[in-house]
Amino acid sequence: MVRPDYSGGGFLNLIASIVAGCGGQPRHATLALLPPRELAAARNILFLLIDGLGDNYLRREGRGGALLALRRGAPTSVFPPTTASSVTTSFTGWSPLEHGLTGWFTLFGEAGCVGAPLPFQRRGEKARLGVPPARLFRAGPLFDGLARRSIVVTYRPIVDSVYSLHHSGRAERLAYDNLAGLVAQAAAAVRSGPEPKLVYAYWPEFDALSHHHGNSSAEVRAHFRELDAAFGALMAQLAGTETLVVASADHGFVDSEGADALDFADAPGLAALLRYPLCGESRAAFCHVQEGRAPEFIERAQGWLGDRARVCPSGELAAEGWFGPGEPHPRLAERIGDVALVMHGRTTVKDWTPGEPRHRLIGHHGGASEEEMNIPLIVGSA
Repeated sequence: MVRPDYSGGGFLNLIASIVAGCGGQPRHATLALLPPRELAAARNILFLLIDGLGDNYLRREGRGGALLALRRGAPTSVFPPTTASSVTTSFTGWSPLEHGLTGWFTLFGEAGCVGAPLPFQRRGEKARLGVPPARLFRAGPLFDGLARRSIVVTYRPIVDSVYSLHHSGRAERLAYDNLAGLVAQAAAAVRSGPEPKLVYAYWPEFDALSHHHGNSSAEVRAHFRELDAAFGALMAQLAGTETLVVASADHGFVDSEGADALDFADAPGLAALLRYPLCGESRAAFCHVQEGRAPEFIERAQGWLGDRARVCPSGELAAEGWFGPGEPHPRLAERIGDVALVMHGRTTVKDWTPGEPRHRLIGHHGGASEEEMNIPLIVGSA
């Protein structure tokens, strides 16, 4: 298991370097691989977040390409290495311990349900969570504390989502529809004025294809080649703009199929001990157990999973620093549940609730493997 680095070698520290380089006050240590002074010296900073692009994948598939040519190193993601946790860190500069978003599904006592914070929906339903976003999202947008003009460039279907609106704050927002649009809008944002700027650009399709086809699939390899070429085109379009381009990712992937893909309903007696459906991720599930039944649950889960997972009280992970430094979110204990199932190898665990289609994804993340935890740091000047 790869432990997240929060002391100067991880994604949290990368965001701290960006904040400090933009004249803000970082909450945590900056990244040793990218000191704030290097960022501050640039007229423009373009931060490109490629959802799902693990460092191992880049080193395997990127030979001869524009992305790998500018690779500087491999920070770790946050834990769990998943979009809800990592992207929230990228928007706020807060650790998962602080912002309290610990997986795709989270128990939100404020809303009285298990929900998905990114689409802002109740699990198994299309209904909104039914509370103001500030009730669930404790952290404010980092853009509001910077000395630079800030522009968020993101995919049109999510540019005006509840999550995006809250976390963009006072930053301007630009939407695109495809990869060519991402390049065009990012370049336009950089060239939109003479003042120093931070442009935050987000690309989700590598992640989506990896989930549905598998990270090792031909579909993802073909998309990566397109993405690499688009990055090269972006660097060319930015030539002469005094821009420091910083690209990274929120997590990597493992593929899980067949015997590695476990159905929680097959676990003897475990589902009957839960108060709510599984939360977190298929690679790091947080279990809310009936009062007084946690020791029984742990014993049964360990017997079922054996060496395929670490089974432990969720509080152990927090105490060991997995979720990062800082002041814990007031509802962290509720959001990580009573027992954690952190999967080893390529094992995943899934449950379903009424209203959810019974299909399985191939690509997964959220666990502590090197494939999921190590992300690339790509730095180039234009």
